[in-house]
Amino acid sequence: MNRWWTYLRERFPLHQHGPLILAFSFSAVSYSSLARGATGLPDWRSVIVAFVTALVFFLQLRIADEHKDADEDARYRPYRPVPRGLVRLRELFWIGVAGAVLQLALALWLKPPLALWLALVWVYFALMSKEFFARDLLKARPFTYMWSHMFIMPLIDFYATATDWAVAQGRPPRGLFWFLIVSFFNGMVIEIGRKLRAPTDEETGVQTYTVVWGRPKAVAAWLTAMMLTLACAVMAARRIEFALPVTVTLGALLLLAGFYAWRFNRAPTTRLAKTLETVSGLWTLALYLMLGAVPRFLR
Repeated sequence: MNRWWTYLRERFPLHQHGPLILAFSFSAVSYSSLARGATGLPDWRSVIVAFVTALVFFLQLRIADEHKDADEDARYRPYRPVPRGLVRLRELFWIGVAGAVLQLALALWLKPPLALWLALVWVYFALMSKEFFARDLLKARPFTYMWSHMFIMPLIDFYATATDWAVAQGRPPRGLFWFLIVSFFNGMVIEIGRKLRAPTDEETGVQTYTVVWGRPKAVAAWLTAMMLTLACAVMAARRIEFALPVTVTLGALLLLAGFYAWRFNRAPTTRLAKTLETVSGLWTLALYLMLGAVPRFLR
């Protein structure tokens, strides 16, 4: 059992991912509830199903990455759990399967038709795991690789919202489109933010965005993804009459991100690279809290 805790600590730290995924899933359920005009807190069953299912989805994404990157990890990153023999790919595969069984059981327990929406996410996840059968083509085009994989985020979010609206009224509420687009662009914020490195931290065989695009372009792409997320978040917030607080909160965080991005461009240190990744996490947490939890509790 200790080796699995070690694996989680290194590759899927629950103390970092847990709060973000909880905010992500609770926000999805709350936003759906607010958008359809419901009063009171969301159904606790919907919140539990959304959170556990999302947590498993993100773990499955990590497991899929372990399989996709196995050869590169063995060659360039032998310190990781799989190449150093801590866990085996086959063991991870069966954990992913067990997670899928749990997801299906929760869907059937809450509302059987949810299984259809769950299957939609599974299909896209399966295509992602196979790199859409165009691995070499995508690897040669980092931006295409990123946006094609990022569609999994609004799909997961759509399923999380469905645990509310599919149970309550059977159809998505108006305004949900903007909330899903928020997840798409915010996924880019997280993805780029975690792959901004100082020159001394770059590793052979690791395609960070600071290597692929160069530091100025990579930082600009990160800030652009934030601005697009903010714009879509305001549109989503208008549907629940919470646009001003969202604009002020995320606008302040965008200024903070811009300040640290400027410092990183001038003097790219390990500490500042970690700060940018931390800002990505804080941005994500604030984003989802402001679109779901905060307006729900204020009302």
